[in-house]
Amino acid sequence: MADRERKRAERRKRKERGVERRERIAGSYEERNRAAREKLEPLEPNERPLIVTAGAIISAAIAISVIVAYAVGAKVNGDRPPLLQVIVPALLMGVMSVGMWRVRYWAVLGFQAVLALLIIAAALGAVSASTVGPIVGNLALIVIAGTLFYFMIRAMARIQMPERMPRE
Repeated sequence: MADRERKRAERRKRKERGVERRERIAGSYEERNRAAREKLEPLEPNERPLIVTAGAIISAAIAISVIVAYAVGAKVNGDRPPLLQVIVPALLMGVMSVGMWRVRYWAVLGFQAVLALLIIAAALGAVSASTVGPIVGNLALIVIAGTLFYFMIRAMARIQMPERMPRE
């Protein structure tokens, strides 16, 4: 019976040490996060980060290129795509472009989601490619999209999500 009590006491001590350790680690993370937030400078009234401008231009170029390609009769796998499959992505990229041009948090976040999906698709394409050309192309796409994604993180921190106004 005493052996059981001793084991319980040891288990309790281990659990308490784990809780203390987690609290200590969380505290150090919070200190680093606070220091990083203090280094950031908020955007000036009409300031637009360079990477957000680049994202807006890229998004607009994609929207325009999709519409132009459809207009000149581009085919996908030998067939002309339905109009809805052209309008929806073009509209989505166009709205994102306008949102990023106006430095809106939701637009940058949406563009980052598209970049993340592009990185995943390129990684899967690189893995399944059988020749050197597609592998190099997919790896280049991963590097470009990953670089855009990385630099947009800091811009998003500066943009900050708008505060909600309380309802009356």
